[in-house]
Amino acid sequence: MQIRHQISGRLRSVLIELVSMEDYKMITKSRFFFNWKTEKQYQVYKLSIIGDKEILGLMSLEHFRNEKRLEIKLLAVSRENRGKHKKYEGIAGNLIAYACREAIRLYAENACVSLIPKDIIRNHYMKKYGMMDAGRQIFLEGLPLLRLLRTYKV
Repeated sequence: MQIRHQISGRLRSVLIELVSMEDYKMITKSRFFFNWKTEKQYQVYKLSIIGDKEILGLMSLEHFRNEKRLEIKLLAVSRENRGKHKKYEGIAGNLIAYACREAIRLYAENACVSLIPKDIIRNHYMKKYGMMDAGRQIFLEGLPLLRLLRTYKV
């Protein structure tokens, strides 16, 4: 998995792993827009560049085993990686693709990943990541899910 530095175009390899209790000291609301300590009831993952401890993105997941679905409860990239002048491209996409990989690992061909987006980014997720409309939620399954995995080389 890689992200691209916007100015140089250089690719950087990234690691996605569970957030540790120590990590919560570095995760501030001013940098990640949410109080991530409230997400501890879910599995919370961080994305960082391999060899660097700086957290660039976060995602919390909830399992719905009877539905063979993972729901992304919260997804955020660091302040400096949002908008037109972001430092790195591909943080959110890699996190979503990681959720897809986990769903396949758990549920094989029945895997599904969903999220309830804010209205202002709903269309962005559908266009950029191939998510499909399910009313209140948007989701990935089947070929669109596999396409996202291929795009982000997860």
